Amino acid sequence: MSVIAPKFRLGYLLKGIIDNALWILVLVTLIAIPAIQIILIYIDLPVIDGVLWDPFRTLDAITHPERALPLMKAFMQTDLFKVVAFPGFGFAALIAAAVIFVERKMLAKLQLRVGPFYCGKVEGILQLMADGLKLISKEIIIPAKADKPIFWAAPVLFAATAAAFVALIPVAPGWVVADIDLGLLAVFAVIGFFPIITILSAWSANSKFPFIGGIRALYQMVSFEIPLILSVLGIVLLTGTLDLVDIIESQANFPWIIFMPIGAIVFFICILAELERIPFDLPEAESEIVAGWLTEFSGMMYGLVQLGSYLKLYAFAALFVVLFLGGWNGPWVYPVEPMAEIITDGIVIMPDALVIKDIPGLPLFAGEMINGTIWFILKTAAVIFFILLPRGVFPRIRIDLLLKIGWYKLIVLAFVNIFIALTLVYSGIIGPGGIL
Repeated sequence: MSVIAPKFRLGYLLKGIIDNALWILVLVTLIAIPAIQIILIYIDLPVIDGVLWDPFRTLDAITHPERALPLMKAFMQTDLFKVVAFPGFGFAALIAAAVIFVERKMLAKLQLRVGPFYCGKVEGILQLMADGLKLISKEIIIPAKADKPIFWAAPVLFAATAAAFVALIPVAPGWVVADIDLGLLAVFAVIGFFPIITILSAWSANSKFPFIGGIRALYQMVSFEIPLILSVLGIVLLTGTLDLVDIIESQANFPWIIFMPIGAIVFFICILAELERIPFDLPEAESEIVAGWLTEFSGMMYGLVQLGSYLKLYAFAALFVVLFLGGWNGPWVYPVEPMAEIITDGIVIMPDALVIKDIPGLPLFAGEMINGTIWFILKTAAVIFFILLPRGVFPRIRIDLLLKIGWYKLIVLAFVNIFIALTLVYSGIIGPGGIL
């Protein structure tokens, strides 16, 4: 007997509400509260009036705005905040979520569809949250003959590698998770892990479609990583450094895309191939091999891969901005002079009040940081738009033509870009650090 619309039973509703409430209470008790306590323990708390503040004194202080503001600023300068919130994982995940929503709506408009509509009163804006809850709640099905440890580890490693990629991208002056001298070299080292993870995940599934997709992905990534690396050597020659922050600062007067347009074009095409975006989506060709190397993933394992894919998309777009579009450099759209300091000297504990002394407070963010972040986001959003656009415009490229583009076209253009850079340097027009 089929039931189209079962009768409403109040008892079942109340039982569901109580069960959910109990599970929420258990999770908060076992996970949330200990996590908050651990975070507070590891945060570098200030010494105020000769006393190191403990988490409980801090929690009491943050209930008062005049006490909370300097503590908030001190927390924003910690490594924990940079890794978790800005410019690290939280910032990148927020942009990735926005990209997913915009892509679905943009493709719908290009194909004369509506797109996400029902979940959320404003253009289906809550559809992404609904999809996330769906993936979390779905059963994870593992093939019977799969290599289970590698199969389980692959999605986690993919998302972690994408997060490591994000950590190397400078967003604003002084705001980068991992500021290292060889930042560009570290970026290419991280990118090199993606083909390994892809082929391992495809092989571990012990299934035909994932294996075919994994082989295609390996061919494609190897073919396009060489011109990807060669396309940025011109910028290295012009700037004389591998530090991403120094590369951005060398573009204070002009972006390198003005002198390196060929390198920018090669780099952008290689980005599309590395991201497996149309017209280079052969590893995930749904009309041929279902979902390619992602075929056997389900539930949150599939969700982790998708999260890593969009984090990778943001990181590549941001890297293009850093190398060719000047990074955070741009005209001032925020007041040049920072806002007046409300709390300038810090805090001294008094019996009934707080006296200002020795700990910086407002503004939480400097004007230079806000202006740089605005320009960085605008430039990155523009690059992401051009990465998404081919999906609704171009057809898929045949595998032999794709490999020819990488090996015969892009590598040649990358060497041409290197020769242009050498000409500019040895002619004395441009040198390390900018115009001579």
